Amino acid sequence: MPRHPRLDPLADRYAARTHGMKTSEIRALFSVVSRPEVISLAGGMPAVTALPLDVVGSMIGDLVSGLGAQTLQYGSGQGYPQLRERICDVMALEGITDASASEVVVTVGSQQGLDLVTRVFCDPGDVILAEGPSYVGALGVFQASEARVRHVPMDDDGLIPEALEEALLDCRANGDRVKFLYTVPNFHNPAGVTLSEERRVALMDIAERYDLLIVEDNPYGLLGFEKGPMRALRARDSQRVIYLGSFSKTFSPGLRVGWVLAPLAVREKLVLASEAQVLCPPSLTQYAVARYLDTQPWREQIKLFAELYRDRRDATLESLDALMPEGTTWTRPEGGFYVWLKLPHGLDAKLMQPRAVNAHVAYVPGIGFYADGAGREYMRLSYCYPEPDQIREGVRRLARVIEAELDLHSTFDTVDTGSFRAVGRGPRVPDVETIVAPATSERYEDGA
Repeated sequence: MPRHPRLDPLADRYAARTHGMKTSEIRALFSVVSRPEVISLAGGMPAVTALPLDVVGSMIGDLVSGLGAQTLQYGSGQGYPQLRERICDVMALEGITDASASEVVVTVGSQQGLDLVTRVFCDPGDVILAEGPSYVGALGVFQASEARVRHVPMDDDGLIPEALEEALLDCRANGDRVKFLYTVPNFHNPAGVTLSEERRVALMDIAERYDLLIVEDNPYGLLGFEKGPMRALRARDSQRVIYLGSFSKTFSPGLRVGWVLAPLAVREKLVLASEAQVLCPPSLTQYAVARYLDTQPWREQIKLFAELYRDRRDATLESLDALMPEGTTWTRPEGGFYVWLKLPHGLDAKLMQPRAVNAHVAYVPGIGFYADGAGREYMRLSYCYPEPDQIREGVRRLARVIEAELDLHSTFDTVDTGSFRAVGRGPRVPDVETIVAPATSERYEDGA
């Protein structure tokens, strides 16, 4: 018998890419946030109860009874043609008016779309540029492909073009192969900020000068609170931008329907890669989304969602303004699901998390949104799922936890609380140091 028996007898057989895999900061909270006494400001779960569920249920039942031979059968690897046509109608709302259904690949959520794009373009050791912080599910995909992530700083207006150009020059000097920029330009996950129009123009100029491919991930673009959708990056360049979309935030995450819009040559490779993974996306859910877009007032439903999320955003910001201790700052999103909060100097969101859970409030520590585990002083707050009164109570509990942490640090003289200064309690995004590091292996579905 071995002196030190392994817990896993197959440990020596795993691929190198599995080393370091761990549960995401969001998934690790699931058993906690399911407890009724805990108010979750953690996961980005859409408010699907705002849908006309009886109508949706009848629609799906009619599909099976009337078109069961098609909806319950295998389908095309590229996706249901009628759905791809309707997807082009959806993208037209963001200025993408030249898209063809032949360029659309239907995927199992946009998470699969991002995985396919990364598989098609990235070899081990390649560099992917991504905002810092960045969507946790994207970092998991990049790690699985053994790519390296270099973060590009953001501020209140989104990704900083000058920092992007500096990163490109550094990579060129170091001999690194940059495969693409991954960006969430609208209502960023997790930072909540939106790339300004001026910076969109600058970004596309940089992309042209440096021959940079852009992967535009846009699950939240139709959920703006103050104004209509911004013109997509893809609307500005059909060959240099690959667009990822999803119905998870505007219809249902449980149906797992997303898409990739890509040039035809790329589309062919995406379809082949998708067929190797899943043969074809599920037929029933594709037919359901297509029927929903054909027969239901989906534009009005999106407006209803946006109004609901705006009320919850307002409850979040009002509570933060009223209750958070001095030295705490946060972003002020104009749409989407998330607020990005920076703790007073010296506090650690990851270390504070067990005390927050003990106080019956949950959030996501910032370290999950960086490739190197940075961001311990940040947290993501999600306002999409709880009711406004729950949000207010959750923020109240969180503020008390932060105040207790400040008292603890003051007692042990680890933080000079006198050095805290008011910073307007307004929008702020971290001053992120540019890094080069292997991506984490964290995974989570579709922008949540």
